[in-house]
Amino acid sequence: MKEWVAVLKAADAAARWHVHQRRKGTAEEPYINHLLEVASLVAEATDGKDSELVIAALLHDAIEDQEVAAEIISEAFGTTVAEIVLEVTDDKSLGKAERKEKQVHTAPNKSQRAKLLKLADKTSNLRAIAATPPPDWSVKRRLDYVAWARSVADGLRGANRWLEERFDEAAKAAEESVRPVRPGA
Repeated sequence: MKEWVAVLKAADAAARWHVHQRRKGTAEEPYINHLLEVASLVAEATDGKDSELVIAALLHDAIEDQEVAAEIISEAFGTTVAEIVLEVTDDKSLGKAERKEKQVHTAPNKSQRAKLLKLADKTSNLRAIAATPPPDWSVKRRLDYVAWARSVADGLRGANRWLEERFDEAAKAAEESVRPVRPGA
């Protein structure tokens, strides 16, 4: 029971740290929705048996997006959680293209927990692109993102079949969201 109190405290911290952040899509939904979706995906993928991973999912963008020090995460939620968050955090000192390429190359070498978290994160992002894409993203950019996400996911395969299936569904939906509806369909 105590571990789920920590999960709720992490959700509260995530909501506070990301309070002014919005998703890039046309709905501009609060960023906490993304964090909660990623946490729900990893919770379901692990049958609710890994509260540390759920906490890491809630906090996975805190360092990268809000410059929360890893030490703050470690003090509040433990070293293991901080290590998982660090493992999925992009190095913002690198250019965007280099960061994206690095994700593809490092995916196969991630820990099991980091693979699950990355897969859940990519799944959530693809769902958002299908439902409410950023208004300034062309069809090409959306399809390029799906292709890149698939490349990252290829290196994460074998981590969790259920989560891989959710990812595949989300990738397919994101691709289909840009295709015209056929007459009579």
